[in-house]
Amino acid sequence: MELLDKNIQSELYRWAMHLVSKLGLTQYSTTLLTSFLLSISLLIILYLVDFLLRKVLLLLVINLINKSKTKIDDLLIKNKVLQFLTHLVPIIIAKEAIPLIFKGFPNWINIAIQITDVALVIAVGFLFNAIVKAFRDFLRANKSFADKPIDSYLQVINILIFFICGILTFSIVTGKSPITFLVSLGAASAVLMLVFKDSILGFVASIQVSMNDMIRVGDWIEMSKYGADGTVTEINLNTVKVQNFDKTITTIPTYALISDSFRNYRGMQNAGGRRIKRSINIKISSIRFVTEEEIQELKKIRMLHDYIVDRSNEIKQYNMSNKVDPTVLANGRRMTNVGLFRQYVKTYTYNNPRIRKDMFFVVRQMQSTEHGLPIELFMFTDTTVWVEYETIMADIFDHIIAVVPLFNLEIYESPSSDDVQLVAKALRINKEAES
Repeated sequence: MELLDKNIQSELYRWAMHLVSKLGLTQYSTTLLTSFLLSISLLIILYLVDFLLRKVLLLLVINLINKSKTKIDDLLIKNKVLQFLTHLVPIIIAKEAIPLIFKGFPNWINIAIQITDVALVIAVGFLFNAIVKAFRDFLRANKSFADKPIDSYLQVINILIFFICGILTFSIVTGKSPITFLVSLGAASAVLMLVFKDSILGFVASIQVSMNDMIRVGDWIEMSKYGADGTVTEINLNTVKVQNFDKTITTIPTYALISDSFRNYRGMQNAGGRRIKRSINIKISSIRFVTEEEIQELKKIRMLHDYIVDRSNEIKQYNMSNKVDPTVLANGRRMTNVGLFRQYVKTYTYNNPRIRKDMFFVVRQMQSTEHGLPIELFMFTDTTVWVEYETIMADIFDHIIAVVPLFNLEIYESPSSDDVQLVAKALRINKEAES
């Protein structure tokens, strides 16, 4: 479709040549100056067209869109889809005007048309790229896609768009069929595989991550190999961005999520409870049987009273039925201070309103080590919020550590420099006393 009829173009060119010929120049100079003046005129016209489209028509369209209730048109404006669309008009006008401008230089016409064709292909590529971005923002606004790695798929679409633009540009410049270019790519496939290795691996990984629902935007993940411990903020074709809790950003290759292991805390967050798994090491030399006086004193603890009464009756009945000699502590069954302490910790934590009763709960004695006898608490809080979780755990252990002396127990502590000095001083005093 031509903007101007060929006859009209010829008349315009002859009119321009007639005006320039009055300057008394040679034929070649007249033809050259005519083309130059027509080029300047075209640039002015293109500028005016672009100005009218951007400042007048585009503003009217934007005002109409702003009054609408739909969101998709707002996203088109945000990603400058309409601006890229208006750029196509001046390029098309320029292409149609080239035969008129270079009528006196037929050899230049094909070159100029090739340039405008390339510009048109590039403009269309940017237009489709803007449409893809608008589509991406539309999906992000949808709750169903908010946590999906949509950036990975859209980046592949962008790569395909510019790949097609590159093929068309090659075809325009060389005058050869796009199939010729694709055939030549076959020979260079090994090089292309090397260049786009990360993109290919990332794309495959993105599909696997999405299909297996391994990771979503907003998940808390931990990947020690890359120093990542925080919230996933972005998943794209080549990388996954994680904002750590110290506000630093860690970038992880997307394919590393498939080849390496990582921890995802989404299950914990969905369950609504976070695990407490911490031990108190009791000094083994402080563990012993409790005396009758200590039992009566510990009965005053409300959370232990019923347990001590039931346990005492059970032990008394067992010892009587087996005719146990009570003068030897090793005979029969007796309560220990560490056993009562463990029961108290179990009852105290179970009655804590911030501990989940419907999830796994145990207070257990672990294998003794050179650091004492560990009493481990394994349970879940009713929150996954980090600050609340730490507060609940700290309150529990503050209380437990404070009641340890009531059971005549000691918490194991590694000797400090002051302890070593006290021992050395005591040994020196004993040695002096003996001498």
